[in-house]
Amino acid sequence: MKIRDASGWTMFIFGVLALLLGLVGLIRPEILLSVLGFEVVERAHRVASDYTIVFITASSMASFNMGVYYVLAALNDVKIFYRWTVPFRVVTFTVFTMVVITGIAPKPFFGVGAWELAGALATGIALSKEINKK
Repeated sequence: MKIRDASGWTMFIFGVLALLLGLVGLIRPEILLSVLGFEVVERAHRVASDYTIVFITASSMASFNMGVYYVLAALNDVKIFYRWTVPFRVVTFTVFTMVVITGIAPKPFFGVGAWELAGALATGIALSKEINKK
């Protein structure tokens, strides 16, 4: 198990970041809310029907799991997985950008979409160069 090329490194780095951000959200969801530009309300001041912390926890678990998948894919050189991620990360960028443009999410949330697009481009370019090398 080792990283063999640039596309593997893009997947590994993205995976580690997703895993770490997921872990932060699991330990302290309010940190992620703050980073993403959402208003942070103390838990004691939340109404019983406010499921923000539950949703951030669920999203953080998904991020943690995806991080593990990306790291394992990179360490095992699963190129088909790399290729599958590129278009779906562009879709993620598009959706997250639209929720900012439409005012559903605050402007700092655009960073999540930009991060996805940057990762998709980096992985896509690396894969393309590796294919052309052969």
